[in-house]
Amino acid sequence: AILTHEPSPLAGTNPKISPPLDRIIQRCLKKDPKERFQSAEDVGFALKALSEPPGSVRDSSTSDVHPRKMSRKWAISLGGLALLALFALLVAANVGGLRDRAWGAGHIRSLAVLPLANLSGDSAQDYFADGMTEAMITELAQISGLRVISRTSVMQYKGGKKSLPEIARELHVDSVLEGSVLRSGEKVRITAQLIQAFPERHLWAKSYDADLRDIMAVQGEVARSVAGEIRVKLTASEAARLQKSRPVNPDAHDAYLRGRYFRRKGGLENVEKARHYFEQALDSDPLYAAAYAALADYYSVLPFYTGASPDEVFPKAKAAVARALELDDSLAEAHASLAYIHTYYDWDWAGAEQEFQRSLQLNPNDAAVRHRYSRYLATVGRIDEALREIKHAQELDPLSQIARANVGVIYYFARQYDSAMKPLNDVLKEDPKFDTAYWGLGLIYEQKGMPAEAVVQMEKAAALSPDPNTMASLAHAYAIAGQKQKAEKILQELAGQAKKENISGYQFALIYVGLGERDKAFAELEKAFKERSTLLTYTKMDPRFDPIRSDARFIDLQRRMGLPQ
Repeated sequence: AILTHEPSPLAGTNPKISPPLDRIIQRCLKKDPKERFQSAEDVGFALKALSEPPGSVRDSSTSDVHPRKMSRKWAISLGGLALLALFALLVAANVGGLRDRAWGAGHIRSLAVLPLANLSGDSAQDYFADGMTEAMITELAQISGLRVISRTSVMQYKGGKKSLPEIARELHVDSVLEGSVLRSGEKVRITAQLIQAFPERHLWAKSYDADLRDIMAVQGEVARSVAGEIRVKLTASEAARLQKSRPVNPDAHDAYLRGRYFRRKGGLENVEKARHYFEQALDSDPLYAAAYAALADYYSVLPFYTGASPDEVFPKAKAAVARALELDDSLAEAHASLAYIHTYYDWDWAGAEQEFQRSLQLNPNDAAVRHRYSRYLATVGRIDEALREIKHAQELDPLSQIARANVGVIYYFARQYDSAMKPLNDVLKEDPKFDTAYWGLGLIYEQKGMPAEAVVQMEKAAALSPDPNTMASLAHAYAIAGQKQKAEKILQELAGQAKKENISGYQFALIYVGLGERDKAFAELEKAFKERSTLLTYTKMDPRFDPIRSDARFIDLQRRMGLPQ
């Protein structure tokens, strides 16, 4: 409208603007260029005349001088000041939405990158569009002055019909970046547009055409453009990282994106597919640091998906992450993987914290790393810090149920049982099949002296996820509730299963603690120690081990693990 219609007089909506000033502003905004002031000097003289009191007498030395004969330097200065004054007035009056645009862009401090639309028409290319979305999030997440929502939350809007303001409200952000990606062979076009949510307004849009080998440079350019548009200040290191890129081998990058796609899907079959693609990426490009970091992550989580022995997989994870950091020490995900290894295998608590902090320094918006860091902090007994980190993770990933459930688990470690129950019950209201929430409630009811209710919750968890950890917890609940035959039955079943696959001695120790068989519990804890069981890290804070906590053997175990006392 501002381009085609004459603006309404401002004096009618703002009585502080005098009619003469209004006429000057209206003349500046005339649609016909011939009707506007023809120079900044003319604007300046009009404003100067406006500022003179009615009936004032000019100095005789200048009263007869034509404006064009005045000092050019003075005229230019006056004209510049006049334009600044006029712009300030236009912004104050919000002409053409100037005030909204100037205020809005400069006050954007949170952003959600919505899933990029796959314009190829081929669903087999979804992995590529999703990978580009994740890459854009990762690039923008490096900016410490901007809160960027994690991939887990934004991907829930893929293919959805909600309006941008509605999405922004649900994610608690004030801006959204949306766009599309079209790949044809080794050529790719990315279109991105930045939209302010409240009020909804387009701030910036651009299309990028590039070879696939230059895609990382394009991702950095988009991030820099967004940062510039919203006027967020980059630190020197952030600016350097966003400028940094190297050409990628198209085949390697394609395999890497496929691997990331399957890794995110979860489940043993998909995780194994992910490993295959990461190795394929490294076959194509042995210098691909991100693929080494992804391979390290695969090996690190394998004990949670399979019966793989920690001694079997963690050394492979350490080798992969060492190579990743050798190639690129600024890779946040590599530092995060090393922190994970230090926590669950090396029991190097100081080293783990250093790597967590380094990862978050490089990527302060990584919700998954903040989540893992919160678990580390809870493990070593730093509950207040753990709660701060998990709540920060929730801000970055507001739709994550596992993050919300882990708030409850941290409160459980702190023995604040009433506080622990609320987030777990909230999760179940939204997802009645979320097994971790039932498991957490079972733990809490045990400590609240309600063993029958604990059994009910653990049975629900086991029905949804009958893995060894959940079954051992159910057996412990049975033992506490006096149902020893049921506890012993699960114990025997796990013993039979352990002949076919690796099951940590921790699981058996937990059951024996519930049954009151202390010596057998310590024998199993010693086995768990020798196998470097990842679950041993929780023994310091888990109240279920309170019956043996004062035993010299337990104290010695904690000492050998190096856990802070």
